[in-house]
Amino acid sequence: MQTPAFFEAVPAIVVVDPLAETLGAAEGGVIEYHYRDAVKLAGHSCPTVAGAWLMTRTALARLYPEGAPQRGGMRVELRQAVDEGVAGVIAGVVGLITGAANEGGFKGLASRFGRQGLLHFGVPMAGDVRFTRLDTGRSVEVAHRPQAVPRPAGLSDLMRDALTPPSDDATRRRFAQAWQGWVQTILLEHADDPALIAVIA
Repeated sequence: MQTPAFFEAVPAIVVVDPLAETLGAAEGGVIEYHYRDAVKLAGHSCPTVAGAWLMTRTALARLYPEGAPQRGGMRVELRQAVDEGVAGVIAGVVGLITGAANEGGFKGLASRFGRQGLLHFGVPMAGDVRFTRLDTGRSVEVAHRPQAVPRPAGLSDLMRDALTPPSDDATRRRFAQAWQGWVQTILLEHADDPALIAVIA
């Protein structure tokens, strides 16, 4: 899978998963997620995928200042309903990294390591996503404000030309490069921008 070079420059998110350690899937339970993993899950790279990645990164840094976050040790709640807007895309990325799952998630082993019921939609809140540690009850709520990094000038025209038949390969490549340039700006220049990813509580 050949991806844009900037994917490798996005800092990884490292978590510890006790289930992965117990089943021998990862030494010490340490799992390192890269932005390309989120892209593989979603099937594309866009401002929403980037925003979900950065919201998760920001929240986990706040919840676990002392070390690696515990995958499977968090409840995640989204303000949007499951079929509203981009909730599904955000939940997919957040669930990948945190292990939180809805009723279809892993039920656990010997009453341990359960992931089922840790992901909820349609929860009233000021932000977009709330992360809560199961061990301490500590929560952090974050919001993605995409208007902080507006789409580049001319991108809408490039999109129209790329998606309107008959478009050629060169036209589609120009649009794809401009689109990923926008995502690169979000992930590398605004990763710690509170105007883009706001911590609500």
